[in-house]
Amino acid sequence: MGEREPLVATLLVMIILVVWWGAAFHVSPRFAGSPLGGTLGVSGALLMLGTLVYLVIKRVKPIKAAVTRKVPMRTLLAWHTYAGLLGCLLVLLHTGHKFESVLGTSLTALTLMVVLSGFVGRYLLRQIGDDVREKRGLLTRLYEAYDAASERLAMEPERRSLIHPLRSALARAFLTESPVTDAPGTMDVGSPVAVASLVSSIADVESSIEARELLRRWFSRWLRLHIVLASALFLLLALHVWAGVHFGLRWF
Repeated sequence: MGEREPLVATLLVMIILVVWWGAAFHVSPRFAGSPLGGTLGVSGALLMLGTLVYLVIKRVKPIKAAVTRKVPMRTLLAWHTYAGLLGCLLVLLHTGHKFESVLGTSLTALTLMVVLSGFVGRYLLRQIGDDVREKRGLLTRLYEAYDAASERLAMEPERRSLIHPLRSALARAFLTESPVTDAPGTMDVGSPVAVASLVSSIADVESSIEARELLRRWFSRWLRLHIVLASALFLLLALHVWAGVHFGLRWF
C-alpha cells in the first residue's frame, strides 16, 4: 500500500476535481435530499469525521502507545488520507452540484481546500524529505572524496600549487565529468581539476539542501493551515447538519 499510496491519492484528487468541475455542466437541485443523496452525504461526513481518529491517536501519547503496538502510524496516516479523500468525493456527489446557499457553498469550498492542503503537504513534504536524505548521502560521499584528494595533494606539493581560483574556475567550466552525477570514486582524486570540481559540487549540494530545508519548514506551516481549515470545516459541517434537521430533514 505504501508504494501505491501517492498514485491512488493523486487519482482520487483528480476525480474530486473533475466531479467539482462538473458543476459547470450539471445541477440537480433535489438530489442532496433524496435517499441516495442523503446516503452519500452521511457516508461522506462519517468518513471525514473518521479522519479525527488519526489526529487523536497522534497527539494523545497513551492512546498512541497502545494503538501503535498493533498498527503503525504510517498505516494510520494512509487510512486518514483515504478517508479524507473518499469522504470529500462522496460529499461532492451528495451536493448534486447545487451550490446556492452560502453555507453549502462555503462547506464545499472548505472541503476542497482541506483536501488539497492535506494532499500537497503530505506528499510534497515526503518528497522533499526523501530529496534531502538523498542529497545528504551524496554530500557525505563528496566530503569523503575531497578528504582523500586533500590527503593525496598534501603529499604532492607541485600538483597542489596548480589549484588557483582562476584556474579552478576555468577547470570547472570545461570539466566534462561531474562528481555530482558520477561516483566520486571513479575520478583521479589527486587531480587539481577533480579537487576544484569537488569543492564546487559540495557547495552546490549544500546550497540545494538549505533550499529544500527552507521549503520543508514552509510546508510545515502549510500543514498547520490544513489543521485550521479542517477545524473550520467540522464547525460548518455541524452547522449544516443542524440546519438540515431544524428546517426539515428530507433525507431517506
